[in-house]
Amino acid sequence: MFQKKKSLWLFLLPGLTGLLLFYVVPFLGGIYYSMTDGTISNQIVWFDNYKRVWDNEVFRLGLKNSLELSLICAPLIFVFSFVLAVMLRVLKEKSVTFRNLLLMPYLVPSAALLIVWQQILFDYGGPVNRVVAALGFERVLWLESEALRVPVVLLYVWKNLGFSIVLFSAALSSVPDALYEFARLEGANAVQQEMRITLPMILPTAFLVFVMAWVNAFKIFKEVYFIGGAYPRDSVYTLQHYMNNQFAKLDYQNVTTAAYSFALIVFVLFGALYLSRGVRGNDGR
Repeated sequence: MFQKKKSLWLFLLPGLTGLLLFYVVPFLGGIYYSMTDGTISNQIVWFDNYKRVWDNEVFRLGLKNSLELSLICAPLIFVFSFVLAVMLRVLKEKSVTFRNLLLMPYLVPSAALLIVWQQILFDYGGPVNRVVAALGFERVLWLESEALRVPVVLLYVWKNLGFSIVLFSAALSSVPDALYEFARLEGANAVQQEMRITLPMILPTAFLVFVMAWVNAFKIFKEVYFIGGAYPRDSVYTLQHYMNNQFAKLDYQNVTTAAYSFALIVFVLFGALYLSRGVRGNDGR
């Protein structure tokens, strides 16, 4: 038995080697770069780079927007995906077509989706602006106004909604129908059934969906970059824009310092989220 376990390392070695070379070593090397002055001698300056970056107004703007956009997108994806998954559960076999349609944006590249959105939303004479004008309002130049955050959020939610729906649908399929029948006999309406039966039964999956939606919301940079470029409006300038622009200047100290600062913030936020879940779970027991 022991010999069999030792042989497993031979199969794990290629994956572990790649993990070490492409993740662990760069991670440790990045910490070193974030504490050097960037000169030929690469002298250690400890936390001076962190102080300089945090004093940078552009860095603080990108950090604020990244956190705000994530806190907007994650709840929207969570709520809409749960509601749509419940609706698809009611349709049963007839829901296959709708599931495919909802998942399609997740599978299509963002650049292709952007072409559609440019024709529908961003075009001054497009369908959305025509509707706005027909209602008596002025047409909106989305790319040149602070309202650019609205289409960015809508595009991101639309693209990433399907994956969360799949997770919720898988969890909903495991909830016994007998519980709903008993609740209906007791006079519970649809909202009460979902709040008192569905959510408690799929709570682990719901927590997973929210965490994944929040993590993926930090990747909104790709959509913003396609729409607004490297220097978009201030309302959608994210931390990834700052790091991408610093990397283009080969300023590795600023890139690594911003990256590890953001990683520490995310680690603290998700640590607090997991701890609060554990506390609620203990109280429930």
